[in-house]
Amino acid sequence: MTDVRRTILEVLDGKTVSPPPIWLMRQAGRYLPEYRATRVKAGSFLDLCYNPELAAEVTLQPIRRYGFDASILFSDILVIPDALKRNVRFLEGIGPQMDPIDADGIGNLDASGVVMYLEPVFETVRRLRRDLPPQTTLLGFCGAPWTVATYMIAGKGTPDQAPARLFAYRHPEAFNSLLMQLADISIDYLVGQIDAGADAVQIFDSWAGVLGEEEFAAFAVAPVARIVEGVRSRRPGAKIIAFAKGAGYNLKTYRQKTGADAIGLDWSVPLSFAAELQKDGPIQGNLDPMRVVAGGKSLDEGIDRILQKLGNGPLIFNLGHGITPEANPDHVTALVERVRSFGR
Repeated sequence: MTDVRRTILEVLDGKTVSPPPIWLMRQAGRYLPEYRATRVKAGSFLDLCYNPELAAEVTLQPIRRYGFDASILFSDILVIPDALKRNVRFLEGIGPQMDPIDADGIGNLDASGVVMYLEPVFETVRRLRRDLPPQTTLLGFCGAPWTVATYMIAGKGTPDQAPARLFAYRHPEAFNSLLMQLADISIDYLVGQIDAGADAVQIFDSWAGVLGEEEFAAFAVAPVARIVEGVRSRRPGAKIIAFAKGAGYNLKTYRQKTGADAIGLDWSVPLSFAAELQKDGPIQGNLDPMRVVAGGKSLDEGIDRILQKLGNGPLIFNLGHGITPEANPDHVTALVERVRSFGR
């Protein structure tokens, strides 16, 4: 660690920073023309994820353009099932596909080569730590076991993750085994990112919102708590953000039960509830990505409401989910400028 300020790490320590630091989920992505050009050069999406030179380049592009306070590793949550030989591929206009797994397949999963398989990702992190401005926090990440499992069971994304929910009811032991295996692999993966230079890591549970109360505790909380405990047992003091999209009222105890330093909030979380959650520690979020697409008054009003309600506590300003390809890069410029003018 250098002696320069990394403001996001200060917030993760529970401090209030004004104006709050800012980064955006999917800040390296298709809304940027420079990303699209690099993506063509890479070939397939997974080729881009596993090419340290190009993956580092697209990670750095939004930092050069906007000067965000954090840079998040460019990769994907499905590199773990890819490393588990599930034949992951990304089809244009369709999304991720892989070979569906059944109970027998879960019993035969072999994680022995996963860390070696993901070495290109660790090399990307090393390059980023070398090339990023010293004040920029470098974030690593993984997908939460529940969300990764939903793709592995169905072999693709589905609107309500019914295949995974049904499988969990029909084969509870096998499903729990899958979640715990994914949690243990994720521990190794995140520790590898931290050792390569990541300052903090985020766990993305993009499909937490489809779970009922008991299922949320078993499928979303327990595996993430296992990851947090496992990472911290090997790298004490590791900073971890947990983002359970759509979790609603289940967020009330999510921080305490998982052990995460900060919790990410999607745009559906009322700011009054967000303020209550902030009393227990740092929060991250939660601007509706559609406001970035719309721009103008709707963007300004959305930013101002969050800053007025949450800006005087430990806050990392972010979107409530990833920036969309339709976003105008100039609207992102306006967003960054408005957040940075807070309190001035």
